[in-house]
Amino acid sequence: MTNLQQGKAKMTNQRWTICLMLFLATTINYLDRQVLSLTWADFIAPEFHWTNSDYGTVAGLFSLFYAISMLFAGKFVDRLDTKKGYLWAIGIWSLGAVIHAFCGLITSGIVAGEWTMSFAGARAAISTVGDVSMVVSVSVTLFVFARLVLAIGEAGNFPAAIKATAEYFPKKDRAYATSLFNAGAQIGALIAPLTIPFIARAWGWEMAFVVIGALGFIWMGFWVFIYEKPEKNKRVNAAELAYINQDEITDAAATSATGSIPVNAKDNLGKKVTFKQAFKHRQTWSFAIGKFLTDGVWWFLLFWIPAYLSSVYGLDSTQSAPHVFLVYAISMISVFAAGYFPAYFMKKKKMDPYQGRMRAMLLFAMFPVLILFAQPLGQISVWLPVIIIGIAAAAHQSWSANIFTTVSDMFPKYAVGTITGIGGMAGGIGSYLINQGSGVLFDFSANTNLKFMGFEGIDSGYFIIFIICAFAYLIGWMIMKTLVPKYQVITKM
Repeated sequence: MTNLQQGKAKMTNQRWTICLMLFLATTINYLDRQVLSLTWADFIAPEFHWTNSDYGTVAGLFSLFYAISMLFAGKFVDRLDTKKGYLWAIGIWSLGAVIHAFCGLITSGIVAGEWTMSFAGARAAISTVGDVSMVVSVSVTLFVFARLVLAIGEAGNFPAAIKATAEYFPKKDRAYATSLFNAGAQIGALIAPLTIPFIARAWGWEMAFVVIGALGFIWMGFWVFIYEKPEKNKRVNAAELAYINQDEITDAAATSATGSIPVNAKDNLGKKVTFKQAFKHRQTWSFAIGKFLTDGVWWFLLFWIPAYLSSVYGLDSTQSAPHVFLVYAISMISVFAAGYFPAYFMKKKKMDPYQGRMRAMLLFAMFPVLILFAQPLGQISVWLPVIIIGIAAAAHQSWSANIFTTVSDMFPKYAVGTITGIGGMAGGIGSYLINQGSGVLFDFSANTNLKFMGFEGIDSGYFIIFIICAFAYLIGWMIMKTLVPKYQVITKM
Protein backbone atom coordinates (compact mmCIF):
# COMPACT_ATOMS: atom_id res chain seq x y z
CA MET A 1 0.00 0.00 0.00
CA THR A 2 1.38 3.41 -0.95
CA ASN A 3 1.72 6.41 1.33
CA LEU A 4 -1.09 8.03 -0.66
CA GLN A 5 -3.41 5.14 0.06
CA GLN A 6 -2.42 5.08 3.74
CA GLY A 7 -3.13 8.78 4.09
CA LYS A 8 0.48 9.55 5.13
CA ALA A 9 1.13 11.93 2.26
CA LYS A 10 0.62 15.66 2.67
CA MET A 11 -3.02 16.59 2.13
CA THR A 12 -3.82 17.52 -1.46
CA ASN A 13 -5.84 20.61 -2.30
CA GLN A 14 -8.01 19.47 -5.20
CA ARG A 15 -11.05 20.99 -3.49
CA TRP A 16 -9.66 24.45 -4.22
CA THR A 17 -9.18 23.57 -7.88
CA ILE A 18 -12.85 22.64 -7.95
CA CYS A 19 -13.69 25.93 -6.21
CA LEU A 20 -11.72 27.76 -8.92
CA MET A 21 -13.75 26.03 -11.62
CA LEU A 22 -16.98 27.01 -9.87
CA PHE A 23 -15.70 30.59 -9.64
CA LEU A 24 -14.90 30.68 -13.37
CA ALA A 25 -18.31 29.24 -14.28
CA THR A 26 -20.08 31.85 -12.13
CA THR A 27 -17.96 34.60 -13.69
CA ILE A 28 -18.98 33.46 -17.18
CA ASN A 29 -22.58 33.16 -15.98
CA TYR A 30 -22.69 36.81 -14.95
CA LEU A 31 -20.82 38.03 -18.00
CA ASP A 32 -23.48 36.41 -20.19
CA ARG A 33 -26.25 38.06 -18.17
CA GLN A 34 -24.65 41.49 -18.40
CA VAL A 35 -24.25 41.73 -22.16
CA LEU A 36 -27.85 42.84 -22.71
CA SER A 37 -27.91 45.38 -19.88
CA LEU A 38 -24.71 47.01 -21.17
CA THR A 39 -25.74 47.16 -24.83
CA TRP A 40 -29.49 47.78 -24.91
CA ALA A 41 -29.54 51.52 -24.17
CA ASP A 42 -26.83 52.59 -26.62
CA PHE A 43 -27.11 49.95 -29.35
CA ILE A 44 -30.20 47.75 -29.18
CA ALA A 45 -32.84 50.30 -28.18
CA PRO A 46 -32.02 52.74 -31.03
CA GLU A 47 -31.98 49.91 -33.56
CA PHE A 48 -35.24 48.26 -32.45
CA HIS A 49 -37.00 51.35 -30.94
CA TRP A 50 -37.27 49.84 -27.44
CA THR A 51 -38.63 51.72 -24.41
CA ASN A 52 -37.90 51.04 -20.74
CA SER A 53 -41.01 48.88 -20.65
CA ASP A 54 -39.78 46.79 -23.58
CA TYR A 55 -36.45 46.22 -21.87
CA GLY A 56 -38.26 45.55 -18.59
CA THR A 57 -40.35 42.91 -20.34
CA VAL A 58 -37.26 41.14 -21.71
CA ALA A 59 -35.39 41.37 -18.38
CA GLY A 60 -38.46 40.44 -16.36
CA LEU A 61 -39.36 37.42 -18.46
CA PHE A 62 -35.76 36.22 -18.22
CA SER A 63 -36.18 36.27 -14.44
CA LEU A 64 -39.48 34.39 -14.72
CA PHE A 65 -38.00 31.77 -17.06
CA TYR A 66 -35.07 31.47 -14.69
CA ALA A 67 -37.43 31.00 -11.76
CA ILE A 68 -39.38 28.19 -13.40
CA SER A 69 -36.19 26.56 -14.66
CA MET A 70 -34.61 26.68 -11.20
CA LEU A 71 -37.41 24.51 -9.85
CA PHE A 72 -36.39 21.74 -12.21
CA ALA A 73 -32.69 22.53 -12.53
CA GLY A 74 -32.00 21.40 -8.98
CA LYS A 75 -33.67 18.04 -9.54
CA PHE A 76 -31.97 17.79 -12.95
CA VAL A 77 -28.55 18.28 -11.34
CA ASP A 78 -29.39 15.81 -8.56
CA ARG A 79 -30.50 13.24 -11.13
CA LEU A 80 -27.57 13.60 -13.54
CA ASP A 81 -25.18 14.42 -10.71
CA THR A 82 -22.75 17.29 -10.53
CA LYS A 83 -20.40 16.67 -13.45
CA LYS A 84 -22.94 15.96 -16.20
CA GLY A 85 -25.48 18.41 -14.79
CA TYR A 86 -23.00 21.28 -14.90
CA LEU A 87 -21.91 20.41 -18.45
CA TRP A 88 -25.49 20.49 -19.70
CA ALA A 89 -26.23 23.72 -17.86
CA ILE A 90 -23.30 25.75 -19.17
CA GLY A 91 -23.63 24.28 -22.65
CA ILE A 92 -27.27 25.40 -22.90
CA TRP A 93 -26.71 28.87 -21.50
CA SER A 94 -23.68 29.49 -23.73
CA LEU A 95 -25.80 28.55 -26.74
CA GLY A 96 -28.50 30.92 -25.49
CA ALA A 97 -25.98 33.74 -25.14
CA VAL A 98 -24.82 33.33 -28.73
CA ILE A 99 -28.41 33.16 -30.05
CA HIS A 100 -28.92 36.81 -29.02
CA ALA A 101 -26.51 37.88 -31.75
CA PHE A 102 -28.84 36.58 -34.47
CA CYS A 103 -31.98 38.37 -33.29
CA GLY A 104 -31.23 41.32 -35.58
CA LEU A 105 -30.70 39.08 -38.60
CA ILE A 106 -34.04 37.35 -38.09
CA THR A 107 -35.84 40.61 -37.35
CA SER A 108 -34.48 42.01 -40.61
CA GLY A 109 -35.76 39.02 -42.55
CA ILE A 110 -39.23 39.17 -41.01
CA VAL A 111 -39.94 42.91 -40.98
CA ALA A 112 -37.82 44.09 -43.94
CA GLY A 113 -37.87 40.96 -46.07
CA GLU A 114 -34.07 41.00 -46.33
CA TRP A 115 -32.41 37.79 -45.18
CA THR A 116 -28.72 38.34 -44.76
CA MET A 117 -25.81 36.96 -42.72
CA SER A 118 -24.32 40.43 -42.35
CA PHE A 119 -24.99 42.10 -39.00
CA ALA A 120 -24.39 45.53 -40.54
CA GLY A 121 -26.70 44.69 -43.43
CA ALA A 122 -29.46 43.67 -41.04
CA ARG A 123 -29.14 46.93 -39.11
CA ALA A 124 -29.35 48.93 -42.32
CA ALA A 125 -32.45 47.02 -43.47
CA ILE A 126 -34.23 47.48 -40.16
CA SER A 127 -33.58 51.23 -40.26
CA THR A 128 -35.66 51.50 -43.45
CA VAL A 129 -38.77 49.87 -41.96
CA GLY A 130 -41.56 52.37 -41.38
CA ASP A 131 -43.68 50.18 -39.08
CA VAL A 132 -41.83 50.73 -35.81
CA SER A 133 -44.34 48.69 -33.81
CA MET A 134 -43.60 45.65 -35.94
CA VAL A 135 -39.86 46.05 -35.36
CA VAL A 136 -40.42 46.32 -31.62
CA SER A 137 -42.79 43.35 -31.48
CA VAL A 138 -40.60 40.99 -33.52
CA SER A 139 -37.32 41.97 -31.89
CA VAL A 140 -38.68 41.73 -28.34
CA THR A 141 -40.13 38.29 -29.12
CA LEU A 142 -36.81 37.06 -30.50
CA PHE A 143 -34.83 38.42 -27.56
CA VAL A 144 -37.32 36.83 -25.15
CA PHE A 145 -36.69 33.46 -26.86
CA ALA A 146 -32.92 33.95 -26.56
CA ARG A 147 -33.34 34.84 -22.88
CA LEU A 148 -35.45 31.71 -22.42
CA VAL A 149 -32.61 29.47 -23.62
CA LEU A 150 -30.12 31.46 -21.53
CA ALA A 151 -32.33 31.16 -18.44
CA ILE A 152 -32.84 27.41 -18.79
CA GLY A 153 -29.09 26.87 -18.81
CA GLU A 154 -28.14 29.47 -16.21
CA ALA A 155 -30.65 28.01 -13.77
CA GLY A 156 -28.31 25.03 -13.35
CA ASN A 157 -25.30 27.04 -12.23
CA PHE A 158 -26.02 27.52 -8.55
CA PRO A 159 -27.62 24.12 -7.83
CA ALA A 160 -24.58 22.46 -9.42
CA ALA A 161 -22.08 24.78 -7.71
CA ILE A 162 -23.69 24.40 -4.27
CA LYS A 163 -23.83 20.63 -4.74
CA ALA A 164 -20.15 20.52 -5.75
CA THR A 165 -19.29 22.62 -2.69
CA ALA A 166 -21.20 20.22 -0.43
CA GLU A 167 -19.31 17.30 -1.99
CA TYR A 168 -15.85 18.86 -1.68
CA PHE A 169 -15.95 20.93 1.53
CA PRO A 170 -16.84 20.23 5.17
CA LYS A 171 -19.55 22.41 6.69
CA LYS A 172 -17.13 24.74 8.44
CA ASP A 173 -15.54 25.73 5.10
CA ARG A 174 -18.63 25.93 2.92
CA ALA A 175 -19.54 29.59 3.53
CA TYR A 176 -15.99 30.61 2.66
CA ALA A 177 -15.86 28.36 -0.42
CA THR A 178 -19.30 29.62 -1.48
CA SER A 179 -18.22 33.23 -1.03
CA LEU A 180 -15.17 32.54 -3.21
CA PHE A 181 -17.02 30.99 -6.13
CA ASN A 182 -19.89 33.43 -5.66
CA ALA A 183 -17.32 36.21 -6.10
CA GLY A 184 -17.49 35.24 -9.75
CA ALA A 185 -20.72 37.24 -9.83
CA GLN A 186 -18.83 40.39 -8.87
CA ILE A 187 -15.84 39.61 -11.07
CA GLY A 188 -18.14 39.00 -14.02
CA ALA A 189 -19.93 42.24 -13.25
CA LEU A 190 -16.54 43.99 -12.91
CA ILE A 191 -15.17 42.72 -16.20
CA ALA A 192 -18.40 43.32 -18.11
CA PRO A 193 -18.44 47.16 -18.22
CA LEU A 194 -14.74 47.22 -19.07
CA THR A 195 -15.13 44.90 -22.05
CA ILE A 196 -18.65 44.54 -23.40
CA PRO A 197 -19.40 48.19 -24.37
CA PHE A 198 -16.04 48.44 -26.11
CA ILE A 199 -16.52 45.16 -28.00
CA ALA A 200 -19.96 46.39 -29.04
CA ARG A 201 -18.64 49.75 -30.17
CA ALA A 202 -15.72 48.23 -32.10
CA TRP A 203 -17.35 45.15 -33.67
CA GLY A 204 -21.09 45.56 -33.12
CA TRP A 205 -23.35 44.54 -30.27
CA GLU A 206 -23.84 41.14 -31.86
CA MET A 207 -20.17 40.20 -31.46
CA ALA A 208 -20.34 41.03 -27.76
CA PHE A 209 -22.83 38.19 -27.35
CA VAL A 210 -20.77 35.82 -29.52
CA VAL A 211 -17.42 36.49 -27.82
CA ILE A 212 -18.76 36.27 -24.27
CA GLY A 213 -20.96 33.27 -25.08
CA ALA A 214 -17.97 31.30 -26.43
CA LEU A 215 -16.25 31.37 -23.02
CA GLY A 216 -18.67 28.78 -21.65
CA PHE A 217 -17.71 26.23 -24.28
CA ILE A 218 -14.04 26.65 -23.36
CA TRP A 219 -14.88 26.05 -19.67
CA MET A 220 -16.64 22.81 -20.57
CA GLY A 221 -13.44 21.40 -22.05
CA PHE A 222 -11.63 21.79 -18.72
CA TRP A 223 -14.53 20.55 -16.55
CA VAL A 224 -14.69 17.21 -18.38
CA PHE A 225 -11.16 16.34 -17.27
CA ILE A 226 -11.04 18.02 -13.85
CA TYR A 227 -14.23 17.03 -12.02
CA GLU A 228 -14.90 13.71 -10.33
CA LYS A 229 -16.46 12.99 -6.96
CA PRO A 230 -13.82 13.18 -4.19
CA GLU A 231 -13.79 9.43 -3.55
CA LYS A 232 -13.22 8.78 -7.27
CA ASN A 233 -10.87 11.67 -7.99
CA LYS A 234 -7.27 10.48 -8.41
CA ARG A 235 -6.05 13.96 -7.49
CA VAL A 236 -7.60 13.64 -4.00
CA ASN A 237 -5.50 11.67 -1.53
CA ALA A 238 -6.66 9.94 1.63
CA ALA A 239 -5.82 12.88 3.87
CA GLU A 240 -7.88 15.33 1.83
CA LEU A 241 -10.74 12.85 1.53
CA ALA A 242 -10.81 12.45 5.31
CA TYR A 243 -10.85 16.22 5.71
CA ILE A 244 -13.71 16.57 3.22
CA ASN A 245 -15.76 13.87 4.95
CA GLN A 246 -15.10 14.95 8.55
CA ASP A 247 -18.78 15.88 9.04
CA GLU A 248 -19.92 12.33 8.30
CA ILE A 249 -18.46 11.07 11.57
CA THR A 250 -20.17 13.84 13.51
CA ASP A 251 -23.49 13.30 11.73
CA ALA A 252 -23.34 9.56 12.35
CA ALA A 253 -22.61 10.06 16.04
CA ALA A 254 -25.40 12.61 16.36
CA THR A 255 -28.01 10.34 14.79
CA SER A 256 -26.95 6.93 16.17
CA ALA A 257 -28.93 7.39 19.37
CA THR A 258 -32.19 7.77 17.45
CA GLY A 259 -31.42 5.07 14.92
CA SER A 260 -31.50 7.47 11.97
CA ILE A 261 -29.54 6.51 8.89
CA PRO A 262 -26.33 8.57 8.64
CA VAL A 263 -26.29 11.09 5.80
CA ASN A 264 -23.42 9.44 3.96
CA ALA A 265 -25.23 6.12 3.93
CA LYS A 266 -28.23 7.76 2.32
CA ASP A 267 -25.95 9.36 -0.25
CA ASN A 268 -24.55 5.96 -1.09
CA LEU A 269 -28.07 4.72 -1.68
CA GLY A 270 -28.55 7.47 -4.27
CA LYS A 271 -31.74 8.67 -2.60
CA LYS A 272 -33.77 11.32 -4.43
CA VAL A 273 -36.07 13.95 -2.98
CA THR A 274 -39.55 14.83 -4.25
CA PHE A 275 -40.99 18.34 -4.11
CA LYS A 276 -43.63 17.07 -1.69
CA GLN A 277 -40.93 15.85 0.69
CA ALA A 278 -38.99 19.10 0.34
CA PHE A 279 -41.94 21.38 1.10
CA LYS A 280 -42.75 19.48 4.30
CA HIS A 281 -39.82 21.19 5.99
CA ARG A 282 -39.88 24.74 7.32
CA GLN A 283 -36.21 25.04 6.33
CA THR A 284 -37.27 24.85 2.68
CA TRP A 285 -39.84 27.61 3.11
CA SER A 286 -37.38 29.75 5.05
CA PHE A 287 -34.78 29.50 2.30
CA ALA A 288 -37.33 30.09 -0.48
CA ILE A 289 -38.86 33.18 1.17
CA GLY A 290 -35.43 34.63 1.91
CA LYS A 291 -34.49 34.22 -1.76
CA PHE A 292 -37.83 35.59 -3.01
CA LEU A 293 -37.46 38.82 -1.06
CA THR A 294 -33.78 39.52 -1.76
CA ASP A 295 -32.68 38.06 -5.11
CA GLY A 296 -34.60 40.72 -6.99
CA VAL A 297 -32.44 43.43 -5.43
CA TRP A 298 -29.27 41.99 -6.95
CA TRP A 299 -30.91 41.41 -10.32
CA PHE A 300 -32.24 44.95 -10.31
CA LEU A 301 -28.74 46.28 -9.70
CA LEU A 302 -27.35 43.97 -12.37
CA PHE A 303 -29.89 44.85 -15.06
CA TRP A 304 -30.74 48.49 -14.31
CA ILE A 305 -27.67 50.32 -12.92
CA PRO A 306 -26.28 51.10 -16.40
CA ALA A 307 -29.74 52.41 -17.37
CA TYR A 308 -29.93 54.37 -14.08
CA LEU A 309 -26.64 56.11 -14.84
CA SER A 310 -27.90 56.87 -18.34
CA SER A 311 -31.41 58.05 -17.46
CA VAL A 312 -30.59 60.07 -14.33
CA TYR A 313 -27.04 61.26 -15.03
CA GLY A 314 -26.84 61.16 -18.84
CA LEU A 315 -23.88 58.74 -19.04
CA ASP A 316 -23.57 56.40 -22.02
CA SER A 317 -22.27 52.84 -21.72
CA THR A 318 -18.59 53.73 -22.08
CA GLN A 319 -18.83 56.82 -19.86
CA SER A 320 -20.55 54.81 -17.13
CA ALA A 321 -18.01 51.95 -17.30
CA PRO A 322 -15.86 53.23 -14.39
CA HIS A 323 -18.97 53.84 -12.28
CA VAL A 324 -20.35 50.34 -12.88
CA PHE A 325 -16.86 48.96 -12.27
CA LEU A 326 -16.70 50.72 -8.89
CA VAL A 327 -20.07 49.31 -7.82
CA TYR A 328 -18.86 45.75 -8.27
CA ALA A 329 -15.33 46.51 -7.04
CA ILE A 330 -16.84 47.59 -3.72
CA SER A 331 -19.04 44.50 -3.72
CA MET A 332 -15.87 42.38 -3.58
CA ILE A 333 -15.82 43.14 0.15
CA SER A 334 -18.24 40.23 0.39
CA VAL A 335 -15.44 37.74 -0.41
CA PHE A 336 -14.03 38.58 3.02
CA ALA A 337 -17.22 39.44 4.89
CA ALA A 338 -19.32 36.43 3.83
CA GLY A 339 -16.92 33.94 5.38
CA TYR A 340 -15.39 35.99 8.20
CA PHE A 341 -18.45 37.06 10.17
CA PRO A 342 -20.26 33.70 10.42
CA ALA A 343 -16.94 32.04 11.30
CA TYR A 344 -16.35 34.70 13.96
CA PHE A 345 -19.74 34.11 15.56
CA MET A 346 -19.26 30.34 15.43
CA LYS A 347 -15.71 30.23 16.79
CA LYS A 348 -15.50 33.24 19.08
CA LYS A 349 -19.11 33.35 20.28
CA LYS A 350 -19.54 29.53 20.26
CA MET A 351 -22.69 29.67 18.14
CA ASP A 352 -23.90 26.71 16.09
CA PRO A 353 -23.66 27.06 12.27
CA TYR A 354 -27.23 28.29 11.79
CA GLN A 355 -27.14 30.73 14.68
CA GLY A 356 -23.80 32.11 13.50
CA ARG A 357 -24.99 32.52 9.92
CA MET A 358 -28.24 34.18 10.94
CA ARG A 359 -26.38 36.63 13.17
CA ALA A 360 -24.07 37.48 10.26
CA MET A 361 -27.02 37.77 7.87
CA LEU A 362 -28.74 40.23 10.23
CA LEU A 363 -25.61 42.35 10.05
CA PHE A 364 -25.57 42.16 6.25
CA ALA A 365 -29.29 43.01 6.12
CA MET A 366 -28.69 46.39 7.73
CA PHE A 367 -26.38 47.81 5.07
CA PRO A 368 -28.86 47.96 2.14
CA VAL A 369 -30.84 50.53 4.16
CA LEU A 370 -28.12 52.99 3.11
CA ILE A 371 -29.47 52.87 -0.45
CA LEU A 372 -32.23 55.24 0.72
CA PHE A 373 -29.58 57.98 0.57
CA ALA A 374 -28.44 57.18 -3.00
CA GLN A 375 -30.88 59.52 -4.75
CA PRO A 376 -30.58 62.48 -2.35
CA LEU A 377 -26.78 62.34 -2.36
CA GLY A 378 -26.74 61.94 -6.13
CA GLN A 379 -27.61 65.63 -6.35
CA ILE A 380 -24.12 66.32 -5.00
CA SER A 381 -22.15 63.85 -7.12
CA VAL A 382 -22.87 60.73 -9.14
CA TRP A 383 -20.03 58.96 -7.32
CA LEU A 384 -21.90 59.04 -3.99
CA PRO A 385 -24.85 56.86 -5.09
CA VAL A 386 -22.36 54.62 -6.90
CA ILE A 387 -20.48 54.03 -3.64
CA ILE A 388 -23.71 53.43 -1.70
CA ILE A 389 -25.01 51.00 -4.32
CA GLY A 390 -21.65 49.21 -4.17
CA ILE A 391 -22.03 48.76 -0.41
CA ALA A 392 -25.56 47.40 -0.90
CA ALA A 393 -24.23 45.00 -3.56
CA ALA A 394 -21.52 43.80 -1.15
CA ALA A 395 -24.15 43.23 1.52
CA HIS A 396 -26.28 41.23 -0.91
CA GLN A 397 -23.44 38.96 -1.97
CA SER A 398 -22.46 38.35 1.67
CA TRP A 399 -26.10 37.54 2.43
CA SER A 400 -26.35 35.35 -0.66
CA ALA A 401 -23.30 33.21 0.18
CA ASN A 402 -24.70 32.49 3.63
CA ILE A 403 -28.32 31.86 2.68
CA PHE A 404 -27.04 29.32 0.13
CA THR A 405 -24.92 27.69 2.81
CA THR A 406 -27.88 27.21 5.15
CA VAL A 407 -29.08 24.60 2.65
CA SER A 408 -25.94 22.46 2.81
CA ASP A 409 -25.78 23.00 6.59
CA MET A 410 -29.26 21.62 7.28
CA PHE A 411 -30.08 19.26 4.40
CA PRO A 412 -28.38 16.00 3.36
CA LYS A 413 -26.17 16.20 0.28
CA TYR A 414 -28.59 14.28 -1.93
CA ALA A 415 -31.22 17.00 -1.39
CA VAL A 416 -29.02 20.07 -1.85
CA GLY A 417 -29.64 20.52 -5.57
CA THR A 418 -33.41 20.19 -5.23
CA ILE A 419 -33.69 22.62 -2.30
CA THR A 420 -31.37 25.11 -3.99
CA GLY A 421 -33.54 24.91 -7.10
CA ILE A 422 -36.69 25.64 -5.11
CA GLY A 423 -35.08 28.69 -3.54
CA GLY A 424 -33.76 29.79 -6.91
CA MET A 425 -37.26 29.57 -8.35
CA ALA A 426 -38.58 31.77 -5.56
CA GLY A 427 -35.75 34.24 -6.10
CA GLY A 428 -36.46 34.29 -9.82
CA ILE A 429 -40.12 35.12 -9.25
CA GLY A 430 -39.11 38.01 -7.00
CA SER A 431 -36.66 39.16 -9.67
CA TYR A 432 -39.33 39.02 -12.36
CA LEU A 433 -41.64 41.21 -10.31
CA ILE A 434 -39.01 43.87 -9.63
CA ASN A 435 -37.63 43.94 -13.18
CA GLN A 436 -40.99 43.96 -14.93
CA GLY A 437 -42.37 46.45 -12.44
CA SER A 438 -39.33 48.72 -12.73
CA GLY A 439 -39.66 49.06 -16.50
CA VAL A 440 -43.32 50.00 -16.25
CA LEU A 441 -42.70 52.36 -13.32
CA PHE A 442 -39.80 54.14 -15.02
CA ASP A 443 -41.76 54.80 -18.21
CA PHE A 444 -44.80 55.91 -16.20
CA SER A 445 -42.79 58.23 -13.94
CA ALA A 446 -40.96 59.77 -16.91
CA ASN A 447 -44.09 60.23 -19.06
CA THR A 448 -46.25 61.66 -16.27
CA ASN A 449 -43.49 63.58 -14.48
CA LEU A 450 -44.40 61.72 -11.30
CA LYS A 451 -43.54 63.53 -8.07
CA PHE A 452 -42.59 61.51 -4.99
CA MET A 453 -40.84 62.71 -1.81
CA GLY A 454 -39.11 65.61 -3.54
CA PHE A 455 -38.15 63.75 -6.72
CA GLU A 456 -39.68 64.18 -10.15
CA GLY A 457 -39.93 62.11 -13.30
CA ILE A 458 -37.80 59.01 -13.66
CA ASP A 459 -35.78 60.03 -10.56
CA SER A 460 -38.89 59.42 -8.46
CA GLY A 461 -39.31 55.98 -10.04
CA TYR A 462 -35.79 54.95 -9.06
CA PHE A 463 -36.30 56.26 -5.52
CA ILE A 464 -39.41 54.08 -5.11
CA ILE A 465 -37.49 50.97 -6.19
CA PHE A 466 -34.59 51.90 -3.90
CA ILE A 467 -37.01 51.97 -0.95
CA ILE A 468 -38.06 48.40 -1.75
CA CYS A 469 -34.41 47.32 -2.01
CA ALA A 470 -33.52 48.98 1.29
CA PHE A 471 -35.85 46.93 3.51
CA ALA A 472 -36.10 43.62 1.64
CA TYR A 473 -33.31 41.95 3.64
CA LEU A 474 -34.54 42.89 7.10
CA ILE A 475 -38.02 41.66 6.25
CA GLY A 476 -36.57 38.46 4.81
CA TRP A 477 -34.41 37.86 7.88
CA MET A 478 -37.32 38.25 10.27
CA ILE A 479 -39.46 35.76 8.35
CA MET A 480 -36.60 33.25 8.11
CA LYS A 481 -35.87 33.50 11.82
CA THR A 482 -39.56 33.03 12.63
CA LEU A 483 -39.83 29.90 10.48
CA VAL A 484 -36.57 28.34 11.68
CA PRO A 485 -35.70 29.81 15.08
CA LYS A 486 -32.88 27.37 15.83
CA TYR A 487 -30.47 24.95 14.17
CA GLN A 488 -32.18 21.76 13.00
CA VAL A 489 -30.28 19.29 10.82
CA ILE A 490 -32.53 17.18 8.60
CA THR A 491 -31.28 13.61 8.40
CA LYS A 492 -34.40 11.91 7.01
CA MET A 493 -36.56 13.14 4.13
